[in-house]
Amino acid sequence: MAQVRANGINIELESFGRETDPVVLLIAGVLEQLTGWPDSLCNGLAGKGFRVIRFDNRDAGKSSHLTDLGAPPIPELMAKVSSGQKVQLPYTLNDMAADTAGLLDALGIGRAHIVGASMGGMIAQLFAVNYPAKIKSLVSIMSSTGRRGLPPPKPEALAALMTRPPNPTRENRIESQIRMWRVFSGPDYRADDAELRAYVERQVDRVPLDLAAAGRQTAALLCAEPRDKILKSVRAPTLVLHGADDPLAPAAWATDTAECIPGAELIIVPGLGHDFTEAAVQKVYLKYIGNFITKVEAREIEQR
Repeated sequence: MAQVRANGINIELESFGRETDPVVLLIAGVLEQLTGWPDSLCNGLAGKGFRVIRFDNRDAGKSSHLTDLGAPPIPELMAKVSSGQKVQLPYTLNDMAADTAGLLDALGIGRAHIVGASMGGMIAQLFAVNYPAKIKSLVSIMSSTGRRGLPPPKPEALAALMTRPPNPTRENRIESQIRMWRVFSGPDYRADDAELRAYVERQVDRVPLDLAAAGRQTAALLCAEPRDKILKSVRAPTLVLHGADDPLAPAAWATDTAECIPGAELIIVPGLGHDFTEAAVQKVYLKYIGNFITKVEAREIEQR
């Protein structure tokens, strides 16, 4: 593990593979830490000839927690957004995209393949719009443009995302997250009980619970401006990867994303939900992400 100073905050990161290899930067979703990207995925992509970097977003894991910004009133903010009013947020997804750009600058990396999942996919989309000179390719996983009028998540999935443990004991946190990930999972790539508990324990034991930080990230996600129009400016090669059975992010979101980004490839995987189980890593994510960025790298070499 290492830390760098970027965009005014400290960012915790971990790197896999050789420093001389092309960089794949992984952006985590809401409330997720860098450990949400499985070691098997990071090592697998490194084995395909890439330097893989995963990091904690602001207000997550061991990166800076912006405690001076307080806890946002999410219901009030959501009511204002629903009525078309402007809202004042602690920070936005654009700020988080700026963190990502600053991280690359701090590491001396000029360009990278940018891969984001869920909220991380939204940040990755904004990175592609705001920093076109820094991106080799974009992979948007289980994410959305935020276009108004898209189908909503299943009620049980949204409830699972928003539910907090009744009290912050270790076991309550673990059981709450296990229940959440069970709701998010698709039928064909489910983790067994031991795998899921180990995944959750790793997250819970890494840092203490910070509800205010979780609220700030959630506010940035739920109150984000739609990106459907601005995504038409993206020129980076793009892969949109999504589960057909994702209860939190309906597959229609992926179709919309691909239609908004010129030339984007769309892959919707039957039986896949909203998670990174070992079965999904081996049968889906390594295959499609690895093949896509390898193809982009080969095309760049041909054009030199």
